[in-house]
Amino acid sequence: MATNRSRRLRKKLCVDEFQELGFELNLEFKQDLSNEAIDIYLNQFLREAIIANGLDYVGGEDFGLICLAKRGSVTEEQRSAVENWLKGRDELANFTVSPLQDAWYPSMPIPAA
Repeated sequence: MATNRSRRLRKKLCVDEFQELGFELNLEFKQDLSNEAIDIYLNQFLREAIIANGLDYVGGEDFGLICLAKRGSVTEEQRSAVENWLKGRDELANFTVSPLQDAWYPSMPIPAA
């Protein structure tokens, strides 16, 4: 792909100065948890950890990508807020929160600030 792109194209492709950051989330629920309890948990998760922090979640009940609800990047503070919310829950046997990464092109490096 060409590296000499117009500003308009860079914005459309979400690259360079328009790069958007997000993070991945893996959830592992406790074995004895009912489907109803998982549904209740997911509704609370979306309301209290995602929407309350201005974020959006794309994925299923055990894996997904979290990005900003509007154009832009997730901050480290927002990522930490979601991680801290998850730490306070007892429905999970385990979870992993990835470091911030490019939301559109996960293999692209994040430039140093």
